[in-house]
Amino acid sequence: MDGLFEVGPPTGGGSLAANTHASAPLAVRMRPRTLDELVGQEQLRAPGAPLRQLIENDQSMSLLLWGPPGTGKTTIASIVSQQTDRRFVEVSAVSAGVKEVRAAIDAARAQLVATGRETVLFVDEVHRFSKAQQDALLPGVENRWVTLVAATTENPFFSVISPLLSRSLLLRLESLTDDGVRAVMAQALVDERGLGGRFTVDEDALEHLVRLAGGDARRSLTYLEAATGAASSRGSDVVDLATAETAVDQAAVRYDRQGDQHYDVTSAFIKSVRGSDADAALHYLARMMEAGEDPRFIARRLLILASEDIGLADPGALQTAVAAAQTVALIGMPEAQLTLAHATIALAVAPKSNAVTTAVGAAVADVRAGKIGPVPAHLRDAHYGGAKKLAHGKGYKYSHDEPYGIAEQQYAPDVVADAEYYQPTALGAEAAIKERWERVRRMIRGTAGGRARGGAGRPR
Repeated sequence: MDGLFEVGPPTGGGSLAANTHASAPLAVRMRPRTLDELVGQEQLRAPGAPLRQLIENDQSMSLLLWGPPGTGKTTIASIVSQQTDRRFVEVSAVSAGVKEVRAAIDAARAQLVATGRETVLFVDEVHRFSKAQQDALLPGVENRWVTLVAATTENPFFSVISPLLSRSLLLRLESLTDDGVRAVMAQALVDERGLGGRFTVDEDALEHLVRLAGGDARRSLTYLEAATGAASSRGSDVVDLATAETAVDQAAVRYDRQGDQHYDVTSAFIKSVRGSDADAALHYLARMMEAGEDPRFIARRLLILASEDIGLADPGALQTAVAAAQTVALIGMPEAQLTLAHATIALAVAPKSNAVTTAVGAAVADVRAGKIGPVPAHLRDAHYGGAKKLAHGKGYKYSHDEPYGIAEQQYAPDVVADAEYYQPTALGAEAAIKERWERVRRMIRGTAGGRARGGAGRPR
């Protein structure tokens, strides 16, 4: 049946033993068999941790594993099945449909009734399942016909339906540290399942592979296998730096435009610009561009930031962002990377103010709270027949006829007549705006310091 397969011999405890033959990839052969062999994820392996309790106490509990590639999600599913003597069945989120999901659950239920043996149903990349496919998992989870272990690289709060999320134990996995990656490769070099001590790796070559792995255990073993293969092909049992560099041309940028890395890198990019760190912002910009991110998406984020985080502290920031977006649309990549870098640096070093953001937020909050009194009569439209009888426009003061072009009159509805939404900062160009706006506000409202004080209230 397409998209559905059982791994391991029928009575072998559901391990991945069938895939550990000598010709299997090194990363498969070196897959940890117990929780103690797992490198990294100390928070999950600690005594009393939920995952350890589930395995050691043989509890029936569904898991949702969220983390970057190569952090052990598939391995944990295998360990759960092997150490608790459950069948291990995998459903492919790429090729399986609702029919296959239901068939897997029905088979697990039949096995449970007939033999009492439980099943681990592993769903890799569960975020690729549609809502209907995820819904099909619910009966098996709710009735505990299966121990569901679902893995995802995307934020499950965005990609997994709430009923499934609430019925599963969410475990967050982190990328391995450099020390963790070194430990994975060191074990593979000496373990009989791996390279069995047949090769040594120079220190600088090892560091090169560690750096390229980027915290991904599977990738580190793939690179190590390539490097030792290259050494073997030239009759050597030593992997030097040149061999490692030849075997692994360059690291693929670990950034999934459709996955959680997309959100994390984008967030870091925006926060770096907001924090005025142009160097960090350029780093994240480079990661996005090298991963093939749509340059229009990056330009749109800068457009938002120009108003959200800079505003009137630098009135030219929005113009810069608009110009960048237009340029990106006109010339495209790769030349547009210069424009994006230009805009990124300009916005990063610009003075910052979120006064525009807080102002509109406060105004929207009042409206949503029901503070939407009637428009003052003198401001209402008076350009239609009958408006005069309704006193619309009566008493309106035309600003250009007033001293300094500012009329003392009420503009806002009574319910928010005293609201002061815009609170400019004293940063950058907004400092001058702050001084002028405070004078204008007082003049409009006829308070002390305004027109009553004569020339002292004149806006500049």
